Parts: sequence; structure tokens; C-alpha cells
Amino acid sequence: MDAQRMALAQSCLDAAHAGSMSFPVIVTALIEAGFEGYSVDYRRGTATYYLPDGDSVTLESRSPAGPVAATFDAAGIGAQVAWAQSGAPDYSYAAFSDNVVGCGCAGYLVSFLGRRVLYFGRTAKTHVEVFPDAPTGPTPARPRVPSHGHDTA
Repeated sequence: MDAQRMALAQSCLDAAHAGSMSFPVIVTALIEAGFEGYSVDYRRGTATYYLPDGDSVTLESRSPAGPVAATFDAAGIGAQVAWAQSGAPDYSYAAFSDNVVGCGCAGYLVSFLGRRVLYFGRTAKTHVEVFPDAPTGPTPARPRVPSHGHDTA
């Protein structure tokens, strides 16, 4: 994978943790860069970003505060997704991650092609959330990704 795409993936991951980019903006940036999806593994503390040709990059991610709960609570995960989508001022990705791990979520797979997120537990129980319809209006601005000294203009 080229350095520019790896930098974009890292930038999106960092922005999710910092709360400086929303999920829809992150998805837009990754799709425009040619990614088809990504996965988060809470047990390993990693995020892996996938290209259609099979290439991928795995990045270290912040580990949740505690271990993955043994019982998978799909309704609890759904409630956390609703919180994330609500635009509530108290939302943070770190709190979301801690909360879904407490609901038994071991990780999730985001498919841009399928327009959905599949959350899975330690026992392979799953919960699927379909991307909401895109709001009408202007497209969010694409974030500027640091070039690390390699201009592509």
C-alpha cells in the first residue's frame, strides 16, 4: 500500500479518537482514496483498512478500558450506534468503544460496498447496522491529509 493511503488511514483513525472527524466524513475520505472497508479488533487494539485488490494496512488503535464482555448485547450495541448517530455533544469514539466492549463487542467490520457495519462478539454472535441514508445538502469537505513531505499535486 502506498504511503499516501497509509497516511490517510492513520489520519482517519487519529481523527476518530480525537473526535475531529465524524464517521460520515471518515467514510467519505476513505472511499475517495479507494478503500472498500475496514475492521476494528478491540481484543488486539488494531484497525485494518482494505483495498479492493486485497492489499491492506493494520494500524495500532487505542484499546478499550476493559476486556470484552462474555455476553453479547445486540440491543446495547444498537443503543450505542444510535448515540453515535445522534450528534449528542457528549459523544466520543473512545466512550463508544468502551461501551460496546462492555456490551460484548469484540470488533466490527465496516463494508463501504455493503453500506453496513457488522459488530461481532466473542461467540460470533453479530449485530448489523445499515448506513443511514445520506443527508441532502453539500458534501462534507474532504479532510486534508498530511503528505509527509511527498506532494502529489
